Amino acid sequence: MESFEQNVGTIDRFVRVGTAVIILIFLLMRGKVSFISAIALIAGGMLLSSATSGVCPLYTQLGFFTTKNS
Repeated sequence: MESFEQNVGTIDRFVRVGTAVIILIFLLMRGKVSFISAIALIAGGMLLSSATSGVCPLYTQLGFFTTKNS
């Protein structure tokens, strides 16, 4: 399995988690399932995934880092 270098910094991680939580709360309050809510759920999952792993595939492709060591 290929190992990826972390490219998501601490502040970026907190912003991603906060955004994902806001999306989740909005979807729970709304209560309806629609195409837009499915897309929002996927986006929230991607934000949580990149926040927990510290690796953003888009950042990797762009060569962008928000970590202090790079």
